[in-house]
Amino acid sequence: MDTAGDGPARPDFAALAREIARHCAAYRDPVPRLALRQVANTLLPYLALCALMLWAAARGFEPWVLPLAVPAGGLLVRLFIIQHDCGHGSFLPSRTANDRLGRALSLLTVTPYDSWKRAHALHHASTGDLSRRGTGDIHTLTVREYLALSRWHRLRYRLYRNPFILIVLGSPLNFLVLQRFPSGVGLPWRTAWRDVLALDLALAALVALLALATGGIGPVLWVLLPVVAVAAWIGGWLFYVQHQYEETVWEGPEAWDFHRAALGGSSYYVLPRVLQWFTGNVGLHHVHHLNSRIPNYRLQECLDGHATLGEVGRLTLRDSLRCLGLALWDEEARKLIGFSGLRTATAHGA
Repeated sequence: MDTAGDGPARPDFAALAREIARHCAAYRDPVPRLALRQVANTLLPYLALCALMLWAAARGFEPWVLPLAVPAGGLLVRLFIIQHDCGHGSFLPSRTANDRLGRALSLLTVTPYDSWKRAHALHHASTGDLSRRGTGDIHTLTVREYLALSRWHRLRYRLYRNPFILIVLGSPLNFLVLQRFPSGVGLPWRTAWRDVLALDLALAALVALLALATGGIGPVLWVLLPVVAVAAWIGGWLFYVQHQYEETVWEGPEAWDFHRAALGGSSYYVLPRVLQWFTGNVGLHHVHHLNSRIPNYRLQECLDGHATLGEVGRLTLRDSLRCLGLALWDEEARKLIGFSGLRTATAHGA
């Protein structure tokens, strides 16, 4: 058992997590029939919906386009989850097939496949390790680190952690602008530029062809920008609540354990069935971190096979809203707190 200062004891997940990881290993084999069905029931509706939106925008019905961006954005999130699984080599049995499908889908998700794949692998290898923050995660300071900052740097961190800036502005900015440049992905410079530049050129060619077909760039932007923005908002929020919740787990390098961090530091986001479908079961994030080779279409099966997986890290939609105010890891209380909790945290640490 771990203790949180003078607070109640918290369970040690390490041994339990390793036992559950052995259970999860039985679900890691891809099922081509399910994979192809998922591609069909996601890609075809997405392309049809985008075609309808382009047709409407080209004929001056722009106000009718925006409501359709919501279901289209949801489908784009689901396509991103398929690309995500390809990056883990889990969606299809063949590594080559995974990479080809992942790179093809990157033209729709506007996310360079190989660069993102590398950054995401680093995220999985370091989640919950205080000594390896900064790649593929949301920047999180400890209370001590925050208090050691100058007033200006504290203000910068507060602005960064503001939900409006982090998710509403930051998520679309990341997908539409920042992903057009290689940075911080751990790939050789030439490889990163080749991956990103190839996608940028392909995107430019696709936009140009659509502009020719619809009579101008305007209709294309009326579809592209809202759909990507909606998908980015959904994806940004999901990525936030997957690890940024009060009872998550962070450890120093000497105490960090991969399985404990996976089970205790990744949430189980309990969503209504329709939202779970659109988000490709990504809310079962603790299962995914325990074994990233489980394809998304088998995560629910894996969770249903072990009672403990349905009990740990649970976040409902209502619970998740309380995560918005969290911003700092309190080393003494061993939980995430908001800026409003600083006074209590510093008093306990005195």
